[in-house]
Amino acid sequence: MTIAMTGATGQLGRLVVQRLVQRVPAAEVLALVRSPSKAADLGVAARAADYTRPETLAAALAGVQTLLLISSNEIGQRAAQHRNVIAAARAAGVRHIVYTSLLHADRSPLDLAVEHRDTEAALRESGLAWTILRNGWYSENYTGSAKTAAATGTLLGSAGVGRVSSATRADFADAAVAVLAGSGHEGRVYELAGDEDWTLPDLAAEISRQSGHPVAYRDLPEAGYAAALAGFGLPADFAAAIARWDSGAAAGALFDDSRQLSALIGRPTTPLHDAVAQALA
Repeated sequence: MTIAMTGATGQLGRLVVQRLVQRVPAAEVLALVRSPSKAADLGVAARAADYTRPETLAAALAGVQTLLLISSNEIGQRAAQHRNVIAAARAAGVRHIVYTSLLHADRSPLDLAVEHRDTEAALRESGLAWTILRNGWYSENYTGSAKTAAATGTLLGSAGVGRVSSATRADFADAAVAVLAGSGHEGRVYELAGDEDWTLPDLAAEISRQSGHPVAYRDLPEAGYAAALAGFGLPADFAAAIARWDSGAAAGALFDDSRQLSALIGRPTTPLHDAVAQALA
């Protein structure tokens, strides 16, 4: 059986490959990437595949039985890109698509959810077997600012005391591997989130404890946070998007206590303490 995955050279994709080849022979794993040369270090075969160029997808998917469709990072273009892949998979005879969606995509207030809902609908309409992994927030989305917060003494955000049930990319990669290398997952929707939930004030306190420097959380209005991020050099549109997602966290969009992720991977998810330690190392 050949298991292929899109986005194999991305941060999540690389972790999935590394873990998947511990469960199945590397000869059965295929990386689908825009530039195969960038996948040379993965230790698996790679084929050129571009979401925006449907003519590349038929050859890339030939002989594939199971496809991990890691969602594109091109927000605003993802729905069309994903539909290109799904159509090509159907034409190529792919049997099963596993898709990385968004936590509670069916009801999430985050604007990110719109394209995920479209893709989920396309999968259901495709006639193919499917599994939907509704991934929650990566811990790294927040702990990536740990060193800056420790250096400045301030953690900025717009999430108030909204609770975040995050997990690390490695946790989510293990969930994908559990489905790709396992059985009985067809037609299932998994709401995947960390066992532990926390707030940004909790994160500031954890950074302070581990760094030895006092860190306080400063909650800003959405527009103020977007302006602050833009001031740090982020593109204005991306800064505004991050601020919107933080406001969504304040409304509970990143919380889930079902523990489906730890059940799927067979171990507890990575706690915030460890995620912060990794970020500060």
